[in-house]
Amino acid sequence: MASERKPARARSDGRAKSRVYWLFVGAFLFAAVAVFYANLGVLQSLRYLVFDSYQRIAPAASISNSPVRIVDVDEASIARFGQWPWPRTTMARLTNALGALHAKAIVFDVMFSEPDRTSPEQMLQWVDPDQRSVLQNAIGGWPTHDALFADALARNPTVLAATFEDGGPAETFPLKAGMVVSGSDPAPSLPSFSGFAGDLPSLIEAAHGIGSMNWVPDRDQVMRRVPLLFAQGGALAPSLALEGLRVAEGQTTYVVRSSNAHGSNGGGARPRVIQVRVGDHALATDATGAIWLHFRRSDRGAYISAARVLSGEVDAAQISGKIVLIGTSAPGLLDLRATPLDAAIPGVEVHQQAIEQMIANDYLTRPDFAPAIELLTAVLAVLVLAFAAPRLSASAGAFLGAAIIAAILLAGIGLFLSGGYLFDPIFPSACAALFASGSGLYLFQRTEQQRAEIRRAFGQYVSPGVVRQLAANPAALKLGGEVRDLSLLFCDVRNFTGISEGLSAEELTSFINSLLTPLSDIIIERGGTVDKYMGDSIMAFWNAPTDDSEHARHACEAAEQIVARMVDLNTQWRANAEAAGRSFAKVSIGIGVNSGECCVGNLGSERRFDYSAIGDNVNVTARLEGLTKILGLAFVAGEETVRRLPDMAFLEVDLIRLKGRSAPSRVFTLMSTIELGQGDHADLKNAHDSFIAAYRAAAWADARAQLAALQARDIKGLNALYAVYQERIAALESENAGDWDGVFTATTKA
Repeated sequence: MASERKPARARSDGRAKSRVYWLFVGAFLFAAVAVFYANLGVLQSLRYLVFDSYQRIAPAASISNSPVRIVDVDEASIARFGQWPWPRTTMARLTNALGALHAKAIVFDVMFSEPDRTSPEQMLQWVDPDQRSVLQNAIGGWPTHDALFADALARNPTVLAATFEDGGPAETFPLKAGMVVSGSDPAPSLPSFSGFAGDLPSLIEAAHGIGSMNWVPDRDQVMRRVPLLFAQGGALAPSLALEGLRVAEGQTTYVVRSSNAHGSNGGGARPRVIQVRVGDHALATDATGAIWLHFRRSDRGAYISAARVLSGEVDAAQISGKIVLIGTSAPGLLDLRATPLDAAIPGVEVHQQAIEQMIANDYLTRPDFAPAIELLTAVLAVLVLAFAAPRLSASAGAFLGAAIIAAILLAGIGLFLSGGYLFDPIFPSACAALFASGSGLYLFQRTEQQRAEIRRAFGQYVSPGVVRQLAANPAALKLGGEVRDLSLLFCDVRNFTGISEGLSAEELTSFINSLLTPLSDIIIERGGTVDKYMGDSIMAFWNAPTDDSEHARHACEAAEQIVARMVDLNTQWRANAEAAGRSFAKVSIGIGVNSGECCVGNLGSERRFDYSAIGDNVNVTARLEGLTKILGLAFVAGEETVRRLPDMAFLEVDLIRLKGRSAPSRVFTLMSTIELGQGDHADLKNAHDSFIAAYRAAAWADARAQLAALQARDIKGLNALYAVYQERIAALESENAGDWDGVFTATTKA
């Protein structure tokens, strides 16, 4: 009996283990499908890395007799004909010279959005008014430089550039050709903008074509695809390269075929672009109306110098029947783009390669069904390994896994080499490799990785002691909060928009990191918790999650150190800017500190939450930080914070009714955060407090006199504040405010 029950029990255990194994297989496949459709950024980056590797292995061949030529405003051209931008008369000469050489189309990869400053009528503004009429009469019959350029544009097959932008002028794009759509409107699938910036209206009217020079790089800022179409307000517009091809072919109409043309849905309810036709050129695109370029190595030796064209030194055979792109490679004028083959090439060459490949109808293809094939390959690879693994030894299983991965990688390379197809082998290979590593090892590694991720993530914005507490008690990471007495700090950069306008994306990222890292270090060193970063702003608090009986003091000390640290940072940034030959504007910040009860804890939803604080005192702190803009101070603290720190030197700066609040708030600043210069600080405080008392008592004459005396001290850190009070007193006197209660009411959040 026992011997009969043992095999039965073994069979039962075997079936249970098999069920667990196949549950694991099912869970793994479910997770793989979920990750695939989530299209995580890391998967995109790896996919692009493979696609770039394909191009490095087999770049496109050089073209010996390209139908597209670049006329380059290079160093030699600028040395010979003057600095850029050139007068429009020079551009007219260049255009006419290319037309005389029988260029098929002349495409400008530059914009002419402002009148020519060298034109005689533009120079009138620099002439003495008494002599202006004499000169105006003398040049009255002369055509403007822009008119001469417009005449050259009209007499030659020219294409101008425009730039789409959100928030720009809401004018309609001046389409120069018909746009026929076969199927439903594909505009929702295209790169879309609300406005555009173009050239002078007279130049646009004269040109034979106009196209967008916008780029839509991938998330790593590498150019792989070139959009052929854009959408603006539901209307379609061509790219600069596509418009250059149309003008060269003498066509007047584009035919755009969407995915549901002729009653075909094309695999999705949302219409998308399938094909763009220009004359005999039927250009297959991806869903966003773009083509994937097969790049060749940049060859600036093939550029034609603009100086040679203007000097008549170019053989007509180099231009005749060609599409000519006019761009620049001179240092300081570069429109540089990164490609899979080159870290930086002039953007005009990307246009050139795009037109070449459109003419040859020979560019890379990533079919719409490619993602489905990649997912199916991953599922099949996992299923093959799942069936084989229980029946094979560890070494045989590893060999099978390696063979499957190698086959997938070789298939991807083979499809690229044979037909220019872009299939991603990374996701299927990763699925096979992960599954082959074994469930036990995989689950163990995932557990350790999650613990390390928690420590790393929390270590970025809380002190090491808090990280140790959370690692020791992971149950604390659950939804919920508690009411605690906190001190809060908001810090924000002034005129961040103006600063960011002068920086590239890479420079802006470096600047933000160089700013937020040392400021966050100060907060964490003083025992604070960094709640969140909001662009250029920081929100932090003290006394949570760990107790801090001196949280008000530590918050103010952190503010003092941040103000002092900004002096060193500005010195460093200035030195870096001067070394790079750039101008530098001082970076200023505003800090608000406030204390009081808040709700603090893991706030959010069951799926995603942050350790944060909310409540009225959080809102007040944000208002105080904004108040620094109005008062011209680097630091402002609330009354409750100051009450707790009688030994710190504060200066009362206002009694204000903050936006959205009925009760007035007394606000202060630390003397240590003001550039007081030399002098008796106690005497200054007495004089300042006396002025504040006269101001609130509506003793305007006395207040003005005391204010003038304070302004005469020329205290840099308080000049802006006293200027604010000077304006207030003037306004209150003119209003003859009889009901003045000494409280200024803020009308904005600052």
